[in-house]
Amino acid sequence: MAASSSRSELTFSKGHSLFNRLYLVVLLIPFLLSACATSPTGRKQLMLVSEDTAIKASAQAYVQEVGGLKDEGKLSNNKALIKRIDIITGRLISQAIVMRPDTSDWDWSVAVIDDPETVNAWCMAGGRMAIFTGLIDQIKPSDDELAQVMGHEIAHALANHTAEKMSVSMASSVGVLAIGVASDNHGAAMAGAAAAAALAISLPNSRSAETEADQIGIQLAAMAGYKPEAAVTLWQKMNALNKSHPPQFLSTHPNPDNRIKALSALVSEMDAYYDPTASHPVYPLHGQPVLN
Repeated sequence: MAASSSRSELTFSKGHSLFNRLYLVVLLIPFLLSACATSPTGRKQLMLVSEDTAIKASAQAYVQEVGGLKDEGKLSNNKALIKRIDIITGRLISQAIVMRPDTSDWDWSVAVIDDPETVNAWCMAGGRMAIFTGLIDQIKPSDDELAQVMGHEIAHALANHTAEKMSVSMASSVGVLAIGVASDNHGAAMAGAAAAAALAISLPNSRSAETEADQIGIQLAAMAGYKPEAAVTLWQKMNALNKSHPPQFLSTHPNPDNRIKALSALVSEMDAYYDPTASHPVYPLHGQPVLN
């Protein structure tokens, strides 16, 4: 009888634990569904993480990332290149502040990373940016094309994409828990849930965010006095550089050919913003960022 009683208590204990975990997931689902925001283009965003939290986290990550590159001697000392990037980015930042006046308080900066093999640029929450010399060396962008690159990256920050990605990651973890508790084979369930979360949540949102950044970025560049059609020629160069891109449905970026078509359709709409004869103020950036 004692052994039977122990088995019953064990069964109850396991069942009770499973019930509690499922109950937690059920409680969280309405919260996830209600934690929505609207992006500058009207797109719905999952927002479990505040922008302020994302900015603080990004500040720490930026110091660690760029500080490590500095320690490795990978920050460029090419004064002409740094000045060129500062001027172009400064014009874009001035217009970003027009779009979102609250961003005037951001610690805007751009690091130029001396890495000729990497074709990349990024912008974290709060306006901290980096661009790699590989993009300059391999794409050889005009000033107008470089403005499209930096405008696109600034757009990610304006649209709060860092907080959105952090939120998606949190939501994915909840999804993994929901599937994992329903299976005795937790390892397989976790692996399957993670893959499902990546495909069902992360990738579509990432493609949407990239398309949104294209839309905001081309407008930002036009407002700063840079030719809108440069967005098209930029991606033509990108496409020529890398012909072997992954299928669109598995890529976190839009298919280059589709991207070019979408940007081409936006060019004529930018006439309302583009005036090369207007005065275009330059937000003051002072070379490589101070890391503190």
